[in-house]
Amino acid sequence: MLGALVCVHLSVFALEINQANEAELDSIKGMGPAMTRKVLAARTEKLFMNWQDLMSRVTGIGKAKAQQFSDQGVLVNGLALKP
Repeated sequence: MLGALVCVHLSVFALEINQANEAELDSIKGMGPAMTRKVLAARTEKLFMNWQDLMSRVTGIGKAKAQQFSDQGVLVNGLALKP
């Protein structure tokens, strides 16, 4: 029963990239400290409007990486990336 509860909890994980702090961004599998710094720097200039905006402004985040992040619960302006 506990295992089922853990699975349910993990499936509702959502992390808004426009609000996430450094530690939260670092916790995303595939993000890493260097990419976290790029995201934070780009976000300081202005918030990300959508996934396309994120991918165009942060080097290293292409379609595959963005989908990987979205699959883990990362959102941009409250939206997951549509496959």
